[in-house]
Amino acid sequence: MLKKLNSIRYSYIKTNLRTLFLNAILLLGILLSIYVLLEPMWLSVQAIFTFFLLYMLLHFITSIFIGFQDSKEIKDRMDYMSLFITMVANGNYQAKIVDNSNDEIARIGKDLNELTDKMHTQVKSLQRLADEKVELAEGAHRAAAIEERQRLARDLHDAVSQQLFALTMMSKAGMKLFDENSEAAKDKFAEVSQIAQQAQTEMRALLLHLRPVHLSGDTLSSGVRKLIDELKQRTELTFHIHIEETMELSKSVEEHLFRIIQEALSNTLRHAEASEVTVELLTRGMDVAVTIQDNGKGFDKTAMQQRKTSFGLKSMQERCEELGGTFMLRASVGVGTQIGLRIPTK
Repeated sequence: MLKKLNSIRYSYIKTNLRTLFLNAILLLGILLSIYVLLEPMWLSVQAIFTFFLLYMLLHFITSIFIGFQDSKEIKDRMDYMSLFITMVANGNYQAKIVDNSNDEIARIGKDLNELTDKMHTQVKSLQRLADEKVELAEGAHRAAAIEERQRLARDLHDAVSQQLFALTMMSKAGMKLFDENSEAAKDKFAEVSQIAQQAQTEMRALLLHLRPVHLSGDTLSSGVRKLIDELKQRTELTFHIHIEETMELSKSVEEHLFRIIQEALSNTLRHAEASEVTVELLTRGMDVAVTIQDNGKGFDKTAMQQRKTSFGLKSMQERCEELGGTFMLRASVGVGTQIGLRIPTK
């Protein structure tokens, strides 16, 4: 009921009634003034108020009738415009307002038609940009795959290939020493065993990079647990994990964090010579906090920064900054390495 009373039609009627009230007051004032000043014989107080009440009644009825009739056209035009806006809101940008009048409502309809045309053009532009974005994403994915293959090739050459070459040379030397000095040969073969173990660790770390970099439908916590379970089976590392299961993160944030954790664990396998690794993935207020810590040999941060390569730390930091987060690295020779991230979730 209240909604009806606030409609245009009822506003139109209320305006007519206000006009009636003002006219009636003026008429009553004029009649009373004539009665007081001129005192005509044909005019009495009773006649004045009788005429006033009849005038009010007749004018009230006609005001309502005329108000309904005159406001019907305006109401119909506004309903038509409301229907048009609903159609546009539902995505029908082909809809048009057809109004041949030359009043304010018609001009509003014309402006709405122009606005709809602009929105239609904007939607087409957005669709075109979306298509271009998909093409760029596919190109970036291909470029990233090529870059990753090149990096793996460099790592294989710089690490595993050299270790295998050293294994070959030391094995030959050990075979020559075996008949001459068996103790020296044992030492050589012990070194061969150590290098072989290092090569195996390098290969495991490189194979970790060949895993899918996507979560493939898993949540971040589930994906990290699967990754750690796989490493437990293939390495002798002891893992201490503290992972919160229910975290409200966007898919993009989850993918970036998973890739960072994967990179950090790969670096631990290749360089840390650690026996224990701690992985924490928890919420801290409005942020998500990630910590990867090992008890390995650590390294000199100053010396590392002067080198061209930094064991993937640069890529981890860049990913963290893309998410608007902060990246923290603590490392000292002989005391292990700790990587910490804080990523805002909202």
